Amino acid sequence: MTISQAAPAAVKILIAGGFGVGKTTLVGAVSEVAPLRTEELLTTASIGVDDLAGVGQKDTTTVALDFGRITVSQDLVVYLFGTPGQERFWFMWNDLVNGALGGVVIADTRRLESSFASIDFFESRDIPFVVAINCFYGHNTRTTDEIRAALDLDPHVPLLVGDVRERPFGRDVLLALVDHLMSLPVAVG
Repeated sequence: MTISQAAPAAVKILIAGGFGVGKTTLVGAVSEVAPLRTEELLTTASIGVDDLAGVGQKDTTTVALDFGRITVSQDLVVYLFGTPGQERFWFMWNDLVNGALGGVVIADTRRLESSFASIDFFESRDIPFVVAINCFYGHNTRTTDEIRAALDLDPHVPLLVGDVRERPFGRDVLLALVDHLMSLPVAVG
């Protein structure tokens, strides 16, 4: 069997963040295939359970995961798994993270507190991650230093600002994660 006949190596990246920050949108913006989405309409059952403040007219939510794929070369494929953002689905994150090389935390400056759980999740498992600030419709009233301080990010964690609906920004976020992973010391032994 030649190398070209072997299955490509697979890399798994987790896309996390609070409810309505743009995880499904980012996966859809960068995936080369129609992404798998598990969006369902919000119902009255979410009243008093889900914090809908600051999410505008959002009327759907991810109830399982998002999935997308990027073929980097014939030898390497990247699989993207988007987590559900609502607290009642967080139990799934432990399964979704298995085998992940790294993560992306998407945050919305109007609701930074909704990103704390994702950052804690990656930090507690020593999984490298980057933070992507999603500026819905260009809305961002904070500097990157203010955002970094509010999120209590370590100085080495990359922070990018843009619009996850734009494929080039999604590409830049994933490349920042790759650069971040390559900058980390390699464990020996």
